[in-house]
Amino acid sequence: MLSLPNLLTLSRIVAIPLLAALLWWPNWAFGYGLAFALYCLMGITDYFDGYLARSSGAVSRLGIFLDPIADKIMVAAVILVLTAQGVLRGPYVGDMHVVAGLVILMREIAVSGLREFLAGLQVSMPVTKLAKWKTTFQLVALGALILGQALPEWPWVHLMGLASLWAAAVLTVITGWDYLRVGLKHMD
Repeated sequence: MLSLPNLLTLSRIVAIPLLAALLWWPNWAFGYGLAFALYCLMGITDYFDGYLARSSGAVSRLGIFLDPIADKIMVAAVILVLTAQGVLRGPYVGDMHVVAGLVILMREIAVSGLREFLAGLQVSMPVTKLAKWKTTFQLVALGALILGQALPEWPWVHLMGLASLWAAAVLTVITGWDYLRVGLKHMD
């Protein structure tokens, strides 16, 4: 049960409070640099836990259960702390960049609930290629927003993070609607 892939997934969950703590002080560039390194390490472990589980035939129910939860908790924690610390501010719309983060969080919760509902009906809902692009933009956005605080002398990093966050939010709406359409076919 506690195979290496599952330990890697659990390590991501355990690291989330440390990541949130490092993000708590918005003017502490060194802390954000450490947070960016930890965020990247968590991304690497996310890749390797899945790769190792599939390549070694160690895919487990625990891993299938924990992996998406670890991802969603990490994304939610980063969005919430960055919002609380005012990092999701930028040109043109000021605090409205928080809306992009909110859209992402709403979709994650809704799709998780939909997947749980459909699982009870023995209906699977595979991840689409567009949803993988959404995840990529989302992870790049959050990484850039963290790195932008570590490198305040490079404001373009922060702007790239905000632009990627909006791209992820747009893809979030599209993929969320696609999943909802599939789910509605199985509801009374």
